[in-house]
Amino acid sequence: MNTAICEIPKLESKKDSNIHPHQNFVTRDKRNEDLGHQSGVVWLTGLSGAGKSTIASLVERMLFQQGYTISILDGDTLRTGLNNDLGFSKEDREENLRRTGEVASIFANTGHIVLASFISPHHKGRESVKSIVGDNFYLVHVHADIDDCISRDPKGLYKKAMFGGIENFTGIGQEYEKPEVTDLTINTSDSCVADSAMQLVSFIKSKFEL
Repeated sequence: MNTAICEIPKLESKKDSNIHPHQNFVTRDKRNEDLGHQSGVVWLTGLSGAGKSTIASLVERMLFQQGYTISILDGDTLRTGLNNDLGFSKEDREENLRRTGEVASIFANTGHIVLASFISPHHKGRESVKSIVGDNFYLVHVHADIDDCISRDPKGLYKKAMFGGIENFTGIGQEYEKPEVTDLTINTSDSCVADSAMQLVSFIKSKFEL
């Protein structure tokens, strides 16, 4: 008895679906030319309490007042909305950064200088963001000694973590993988906030001029 052989249809993958990214008439280059500066992403990594968000906020204000189109993406802010379904396991941290990288890339493509302030403790996560953003991605390590971060503890997180109130907290329950190569390192254990901000302002001006 002959048995007919039926060809199994191929399932359409996500990449082969009917999704077609829109091509804007107003290109990134046109936006950069009109705004007077290049766009891209400055990624601030470092321990909680190192000063990332404080520096980013001051730099944003300084450059905005000088006519730059600049925006901040902050870890805590995105975790209250876009990423509020994610925890702090290694896998969730990687997904947190992947989503943020996509958002940062969109902002950069529309002419913004993006200051992204994230602990981003793992090499893999930072490299993932870099690959998403592409050109004009700069990694800045905001470094502070762990003892200084604990003594500052602006959000009271180290205290909670040391008493078991926060699992997988970087620096206490989870390792921070220090970047091996950076575009800029700012040591906030040795520099005040104003000096740290000026270091970043000078760096951005040197990298984003047309």
